Amino acid sequence: MKWKKLTIKTVTEAEDIIISDLYDIGLEGAMIEDHVPLSAWEKEQMFVDILPDGPEDDGIAYLSFFVEVPDEEDQALAAEGTENGTLCAGLGEGVDNSYFCVSSGQPVDMEALVKAVEERLQAIRQYMDIGEGSIVISETEDKDWLNNWKEFFHQFYIDDLLVTPSWEEIKPEDRDKKILHIDPGTAFGTGMHETTQLCIRQLKKYITSDTVLLDVGTGSGILAIVALMYGIKEAAGTDLDPCALEAVRENMEMNGISPGAFQMMIGNIITDKEVQERAGYEKYDIVVANILAEVLLPLTPVVKKHLKKGGIYITSGIIAEKEKLVTDAVKAAGMEVLEVTRQNEWVSVTARMP
Repeated sequence: MKWKKLTIKTVTEAEDIIISDLYDIGLEGAMIEDHVPLSAWEKEQMFVDILPDGPEDDGIAYLSFFVEVPDEEDQALAAEGTENGTLCAGLGEGVDNSYFCVSSGQPVDMEALVKAVEERLQAIRQYMDIGEGSIVISETEDKDWLNNWKEFFHQFYIDDLLVTPSWEEIKPEDRDKKILHIDPGTAFGTGMHETTQLCIRQLKKYITSDTVLLDVGTGSGILAIVALMYGIKEAAGTDLDPCALEAVRENMEMNGISPGAFQMMIGNIITDKEVQERAGYEKYDIVVANILAEVLLPLTPVVKKHLKKGGIYITSGIIAEKEKLVTDAVKAAGMEVLEVTRQNEWVSVTARMP
């Protein structure tokens, strides 16, 4: 299946208005590209591997909408459906009965669609600045934006651990090594990021066969699964994204981890009392959190309640210049900083409860 991509160049202040207005003519699910800094709420949601700060906000925004372009088979099926009463969605008033279809399989009248978008943009321009307001049309395919990331994820080592995706074969000389099979999907980390590698190295230093681990912001489950592979007793993980449940389940299955060894919880352990209670207090020998530094600040005093006396707190996701923010937060929570390890511009802080 191919898709037409309509990209509108505008200004950040007009993003919400344009997206809302074009929703009325059937364009849904906008992809936004801008340089607006993340809000505090957005940072709180980023329980994943992160990137360094981006470029300075220039006020420019690109809004992209995708319209499905059916192939011949889809059109044939849609024609049959139309005979049985299935209709396409209209563009709205003033478009002379022209139609486009997001998923009906009917041919897309792109000329009519672009005309409708232009008319909407012109109407918005009457009461607010939308910047250039230009429209660029390009074509893409499902595989371009769902699967192409796989081209960049190949086998790699984290010290003695081989990390490999399911679509790559294990070489004969590697079959006796410790192997982590990981398919992160499009939403979670692969282990290639420095912050994940820093956490894995610290985990290997401190875990034992009796370790009970909590992984905050577990994502694909890579940190807890690695710890289980190296022999810890049991693990729990929290994440804000419900998609983590399936990602963790699949990765556990690929690595032969028993379902009962890893408990998953969806919710914000910083603010959600129910998640805190489900996780359990003074229960964990190690808590690991590979999260944005700004999230570690409110998380750290919460983590203190879940660690056993003498428990280990491993953090990462910390850009170098924010190291002191995290070490200060750890000390303020009454923990002792044991180590600060680094890889390129990233930092991991490991601490211990008294």
